Amino acid sequence: MWFWFALGSAVFAALTSILAKIGIKDVNSNLATAIRTVVVVVMAWGMVFLTNTQGGLKTISQKSWTFLILSGLATGASWLCYYKALQVGEASKVVPIDKLSVIITLVLAFVILHEEFTTKSLIGCALIGAGTLFMVL
Repeated sequence: MWFWFALGSAVFAALTSILAKIGIKDVNSNLATAIRTVVVVVMAWGMVFLTNTQGGLKTISQKSWTFLILSGLATGASWLCYYKALQVGEASKVVPIDKLSVIITLVLAFVILHEEFTTKSLIGCALIGAGTLFMVL
């Protein structure tokens, strides 16, 4: 099941890039990010209430709150950088560089989460890095 959600994420991320590039024309990138963020907040809370999971707020630990807040700050910083890059650059070049986050995530998962880093992971990272360079140059 995780695969289908991951694939959906990829499809919607692709749509996000294309729709944002069209919508950001003649709009300040910070303002565009704020508008996008409001839509995401409304949609996320809508899903919480639709699935009746708002009661779970009471059971979230201090550690989880801390890391969720830090994750939110990282997301905000990522979105601000991404929208500025989309505004001034070509989507076909910005998006591949943004996807270098796959390599960075694998390295951080190894260093911080102590997840396995295999030969296959190393080859995949090299291919993603090479593919990104190939697409951008």
